[in-house]
Amino acid sequence: MTRHIGIVACSAEGAALCYRTICVEGPYLMGGYAHPEVTMHTFNLGEYMRYIEAGDWESVAGLMSSSVAKVARAGAHFAICPDNTIHQAFDLVVEKSPIPWLHIAEEVAAEARRQNYKCIGILGTRYLMEGPVYADKLAAVGIKHKLPGINEREYINEIILNELVFGRFTAEARLNFEQVISGLRKQGCDAVVLGCTEIPLLLTQEKLPLPALDSTRLLARAALKKATQTTSNQ
Repeated sequence: MTRHIGIVACSAEGAALCYRTICVEGPYLMGGYAHPEVTMHTFNLGEYMRYIEAGDWESVAGLMSSSVAKVARAGAHFAICPDNTIHQAFDLVVEKSPIPWLHIAEEVAAEARRQNYKCIGILGTRYLMEGPVYADKLAAVGIKHKLPGINEREYINEIILNELVFGRFTAEARLNFEQVISGLRKQGCDAVVLGCTEIPLLLTQEKLPLPALDSTRLLARAALKKATQTTSNQ
């Protein structure tokens, strides 16, 4: 018996990629056309952005908590959130959550450790890059991290929030992101986290100057693994 996955979504493109990954890769574990049962809920992105821009993480947690309550009532056994930025409110949510969660940055950090990476570049919204989400989880497994320069961070943030979340993926943005990653390689990074769940829709590993840790798909695969574990291993 598989476990029911609850998706607490925030932005549409990243959540859709996470959901699609679960459904497309499920048959590799389960056979046929099978994948675990999935329930997803999200408030509109505008509500989240109003609180994020104000630094009001308690209100962000309130939205996440309301979403997880809905997916739990629908029968979800555990929850995931395919949005890196709002994981800054994660600890405020899990302490009262009706169901357990997987943490996106923990899954990325675990994969980075498996790959024996020593220093990871972080890409994402300004709130993510300058916040504690990845810094803390990478440090917990002994991995260093570096950020793009301040002007690059502003550019990345603008592209994410004005283009990627609306499903706009341009050649110009792709080239500029690749150049930022080249800069991180020069700083000593041996891999880069695609720490906005829309970035994997813009970039492909084949053209990147560093190995990429795709946070969206890593979370989806961790959820698949948990959903298909035997009861004794949950």
